[in-house]
Amino acid sequence: MEETISLKELFETLKKRLLLIVSITLIAAIVSGIVSYFFLTPIYQASTQILVNQAKNDQGQYNYNEVQTNLQLINTYNVIIKSPAILDKVIEELDMNMTTAKLNEKITVASEKDSQVVNVSVQDPNSKVAAQIANKTAEIFQKEISSIMNVDNVSILAKADVSENPSPIKPRPLLNVAIAIVVGLMAGVGIAFLLEYFDNTVKNEQDVEKILGLPILGIIATIDDQKMEELKTRRRPKSSTRRGETLGS
Repeated sequence: MEETISLKELFETLKKRLLLIVSITLIAAIVSGIVSYFFLTPIYQASTQILVNQAKNDQGQYNYNEVQTNLQLINTYNVIIKSPAILDKVIEELDMNMTTAKLNEKITVASEKDSQVVNVSVQDPNSKVAAQIANKTAEIFQKEISSIMNVDNVSILAKADVSENPSPIKPRPLLNVAIAIVVGLMAGVGIAFLLEYFDNTVKNEQDVEKILGLPILGIIATIDDQKMEELKTRRRPKSSTRRGETLGS
């Protein structure tokens, strides 16, 4: 015999474990907020743009084949920008106490589809350092690419700058707290149903009927001591009155 769970039973389970669900959700939100605000280091990002110039032919018009060649070379440029040939010079000129591999992790190079613009983004706990690394990487790449690939078609389109009040890109405390609330709520509901599933105690007549598979013929009501005393108190005046009437007669 397959057991079915009604929607009413689901709501009763949630109502029964509501305190547990709310507690888990609040704990998850508080822990996420504390970690995001006090333990995670803010990370800032600075970006610069490099333009792969369109070569011109003798008639002063853009050559389609030259443009396509530049587009195909962008992927190569993306690799060269993060190569030791460029990053070693960046570390040397900025006098950074950092390995090439560590600097490579801070830099992200990307380009839009069918675009000749390459975006160089740098992430660092210091916003000024991030801007310095981005600008220096673009500058050294522009100088070195002519000797590496024997081309001279790269120019810096926009330099990275630092605003007066820069905002970190991560962590995002409010987003982290919102995610923690959702995760905590899901975990609380899951634990509530799990506890209900493993709870084998008999709590009411419906549980007896489910376990034994027999219909319930009757229920013996429970009366607490207070109610028993109230019933005895109500019966005593009637008994005294009847005795008085008997003696008077």
